[in-house]
Amino acid sequence: MSILEIRNLTHRYDDRYLFQNASLQINNGEHLGVVGLNGAGKTTFINIIAGKLSQDDGEVLKSSGMRWGYLDQHADIERTQTVIEYLRHAFDYLYEISARLEKLYEKMGETLDADELDRLINKSSRMQDELDNAGFYDLDSKIKKVAGGLGIGSEFMDAPISRLSGGERAKVMLSKLLLEEVDVMLLDEPTNFLDIEHIEWLKKYLNAYKKTFMVISHDVSFLDSVCKFIINIENGNIKKYSGNYTEFSSQREMNAKQYEDEYNRQQQEIKKMKEYIAKNGARAATAGMANSRKKMLDRIEVMQKPLSVHDAVFNFPYIQLNSKDFLIIKDLEVGYDKTLIPPISLHLKSSDKLWVRGTNGVGKTTLIKTLLRKIPARKGSFNFHVATKIAYLEQELNFDGMGENAMYYFSHFFPRANVKEQRQELAKVGLKGELATKLITDMSGGEQVRAKLSVLNNTPSNVLILDEPTNHLDVRAKDALKKALIAYEGAIILVSHEHEFASDICNVIFDAKSK
Repeated sequence: MSILEIRNLTHRYDDRYLFQNASLQINNGEHLGVVGLNGAGKTTFINIIAGKLSQDDGEVLKSSGMRWGYLDQHADIERTQTVIEYLRHAFDYLYEISARLEKLYEKMGETLDADELDRLINKSSRMQDELDNAGFYDLDSKIKKVAGGLGIGSEFMDAPISRLSGGERAKVMLSKLLLEEVDVMLLDEPTNFLDIEHIEWLKKYLNAYKKTFMVISHDVSFLDSVCKFIINIENGNIKKYSGNYTEFSSQREMNAKQYEDEYNRQQQEIKKMKEYIAKNGARAATAGMANSRKKMLDRIEVMQKPLSVHDAVFNFPYIQLNSKDFLIIKDLEVGYDKTLIPPISLHLKSSDKLWVRGTNGVGKTTLIKTLLRKIPARKGSFNFHVATKIAYLEQELNFDGMGENAMYYFSHFFPRANVKEQRQELAKVGLKGELATKLITDMSGGEQVRAKLSVLNNTPSNVLILDEPTNHLDVRAKDALKKALIAYEGAIILVSHEHEFASDICNVIFDAKSK
């Protein structure tokens, strides 16, 4: 049964069509991945389906009576309530039934009419059955099971949401959506803030999910595990493929080549027609034929130019560090009002590539910020070699007023670079043409990460510190980054939840665990 039908969807951003007369049908129970290059329009597509954004043209038809839920990574939630209070809102409809049932019981105690009492008893019985069947009296246990699977343990339940990190809030929002058990889930990068253990839990949950979901993700392993269909957004088209990501990938290459060939043939034909019209339009003997060609030209539905695949080229410049060692950590304790991780002692060589892994909220980013002296150590010590030059990529996509657009952002770090040099360096990371002047606030997450990486591409260093660098990068950019990090001659401290990415790069592992 079709639950969503998209007809002739058209939507422009600036002077480019994200979607042009695109059509799609989604059936009940399908598990779909939504993919495309950074900036292709994946989040825009989901926002249109969710009703948060209006399309320029076309129809989005949803089946009536279906409950839809959307995980929006950029949404904000009321932060004064506790985690358990927020999660209980997933069952508001059951609490409303319970409240009505209590009033019904009160009314039954006041009713003297036997027939009316029978009616109320029957009604209350149906309502009680509904609560029992939904497990109403065991909701907190259900809440803790789902939230715990995503890394939100019992110790978080009474904490105000304001005290949670951004990643912890994202996990709480995902927990609530899963608890709501809607008919259709729209998930935008749900694994970005999950560690390996909780990604595995989510895979099992989604595979057992009997209803429909669409998930945006750049994690190939995750898509291969949970998706039976792939929706690819490219060249203004939205095309649905049967199979997981790996199966889609081989099909897509053939389709992309076919589309490019058809586009080139059409452009050649248009060029010939324009040349004929220009040459023969002014001559009386041929003006009629020229006019006929012009009418034909006007009726042609011009194909959108194939989206250029701006493959990123990362090459982080290295400064020689004439020392065997670069970092010695002794009994280091990190945290804010309390110590998060047991005392850390590490001795890292100048060629070591360290993978820092562990559950979200355990203190990985806190450790990084301590080493960068952004926050003080609670106890212990650490010392970098005096000649250490660090280049740092933070997890948060925060531009602090430095980024009106990518060129402006780049010039903040390299004010002597002229416009041509700025564009050349941004083009290396895939921000070509209009992408270099696109407002930062209008960029996709992947485009914003590329802008930040363009700075690292031009910052000589002998230590790279990267906090979840792959969160928003598409598959091709992620592969390019991996190759550059493997080739980098210096040391690396990498925080990552992606096993396949980090394990290919790093030779040392530190497991961050709660104290």
